[in-house]
Amino acid sequence: MILTDAKILESIDSGEIVIEPFDRSCLGTNSYDVHLSKYLATYQDSVLDAKKHNEVEHFEIGDEGFLLQPGTLYLGATLEYTETYNTVPFLEGKSSIGRLGIDIHATAGKGDIGFCNTWTLEISCVHPVRVYHGMPIGQLIYFTTEGEVINFYNIKKNAKYVSRSVKPVESMMWKNKF
Repeated sequence: MILTDAKILESIDSGEIVIEPFDRSCLGTNSYDVHLSKYLATYQDSVLDAKKHNEVEHFEIGDEGFLLQPGTLYLGATLEYTETYNTVPFLEGKSSIGRLGIDIHATAGKGDIGFCNTWTLEISCVHPVRVYHGMPIGQLIYFTTEGEVINFYNIKKNAKYVSRSVKPVESMMWKNKF
């Protein structure tokens, strides 16, 4: 089941969901709007290798915005820092973003219970489009779960994305054993 606006507010009041900064006007009927931070990143190499640490170059979106180009993967970050302790957060793009031809995640739309960070976005576009820091980019939807949680993400030994960051974080696939 998906949390309604009233249940999201209840969960924020109880500390089960944290959204910083929180703006009540961003609360929808059953979601919370998140915004693009000023940070983007692109990979330095044109060929990526899943077994190695692929370095990124971070840069800031200026007041004039930034022109996304097709064929390039941009890593972005949400302005909002979030924590969840008893629901599963899903990040989806806003329909207005989709109608501009922007995808905000390739595969990683689901967060884990215990995820505590900003969200890294895997941004791509189908034609050139200018984006701006602070613009609404996605929405968080919270799903209830059944059963006790044994393995919270933020305390798992092999969790790769636990260091708090306001900048997008590159793939840590290379830390897996395969």
